[in-house]
Amino acid sequence: MSQLAVTVIGPDRPGIIADVTEALAGTGVNLEDSTMTLLRGHFAMMIVCAGPFDPVKAALEPLRGELVITVRKMGPEHEHAPIGAPYMLSVHGADRPGIVAAVTRMIAAAGGTITDLATRLSGGLYVLTAEVELPPTAELETLDRALEITAEELGVGVTLRPAESDEL
Repeated sequence: MSQLAVTVIGPDRPGIIADVTEALAGTGVNLEDSTMTLLRGHFAMMIVCAGPFDPVKAALEPLRGELVITVRKMGPEHEHAPIGAPYMLSVHGADRPGIVAAVTRMIAAAGGTITDLATRLSGGLYVLTAEVELPPTAELETLDRALEITAEELGVGVTLRPAESDEL
């Protein structure tokens, strides 16, 4: 069994998740991690699973055409070791190019990592939400000030607040 990454993208319609997961279940695949969303009427899904590469690829073949599907082998699993405290980052304001790049650059400059990020455009309002981990060495006051300056330059609002960690 190989560790596999499966991506599925295409116009949304009822039953895509059922079709894909039924095809995978038919090969004996166990779904380990997944994320699924709609992006402007298009379905997007990414699945990490353990299973046999060639049979998985063959099982998904009938769904190709309307859907763009990729299957690739992944290297050994790397457990994400948290680098520090979790935070929630939110940005909102008028839409313009460069918002994600500028804000995420500030997080990276502080040594932080983004563990989840979503954006939405609703009319002219752009909204970004992200889960962020910051190392204990991060200077929060400096990061807050850098985010404020960046937000002012972009004409958006930004907040960074501590988040509760997910413990399962």
